[in-house]
Amino acid sequence: MTTDANLTPARLLARLRDTAPLVHCITNYVAMNIAANTVLAAGASPAMVHAPEESGEFAALAGALTINIGTLSSEWVRGMKAAAQSANQAHKPWVLDPVAHFATAFRRTTTTDLLELRPTIIRGNASEIIALGGGKSAGQGVDSGDPVELAEDAARTLAQTRNTVVAVTGAVDFVTDGTREVRIFGGSDQMPKITAMGCSLTAVVGAFVAVAPNAPFDATVAALATFAAAGAIAEKEATGPGTFAWHFLDALYGLDANSLETKSRIETLS
Repeated sequence: MTTDANLTPARLLARLRDTAPLVHCITNYVAMNIAANTVLAAGASPAMVHAPEESGEFAALAGALTINIGTLSSEWVRGMKAAAQSANQAHKPWVLDPVAHFATAFRRTTTTDLLELRPTIIRGNASEIIALGGGKSAGQGVDSGDPVELAEDAARTLAQTRNTVVAVTGAVDFVTDGTREVRIFGGSDQMPKITAMGCSLTAVVGAFVAVAPNAPFDATVAALATFAAAGAIAEKEATGPGTFAWHFLDALYGLDANSLETKSRIETLS
């Protein structure tokens, strides 16, 4: 994994807007519309393709692939595996969102199989990352019951053992590749009150890594910083979760490199 001092969140956002990469999103029924609109607002082009008959072929065409296991079925799992295998063969980055992977045997098995296909980036909430690292989490369903700071050690270990970038998202986000680490501040406490915000963030991570495939750590940081900045802007205008949802899309769409430069709040740890 490489890094480049020039790959700041602002510069990567500008690159994304200039190139509008195609992002292959296999996500859940609840998130599909919201995630597609969020990727569009960020400046990329989403494609919600999941059928096993075409997902492998499509993954090779896209700039990046994202896989979210929120609403599993055997058919979709076959599509996920075909897409991940094809992305690897085509040297395209892909992102895994292991939603509530600890809840059922089907989810555990699916996640184990997908991890063996070497995701470039893993994004989850604190409970998901703790459990993925073999710890005991307080998660309930798709909701995190743990603060991000309790998941940092699990994220480091997971990043090192799986040779991947791990993003733990919550009130303060944490990103590590096993060597480098940052915390990202911002966002809004309205975000957990709206379904599919995390799923949409995974899709946006895919958009950013599509324009920086050789720098997944920097791309992940840029995606999370962009999302957090848009959330902070939207919070100022919203009166509740309903108005926040559409203010967020507008804020993300209106965010440019200059404003992101001033609004990003990133703490480098190592």
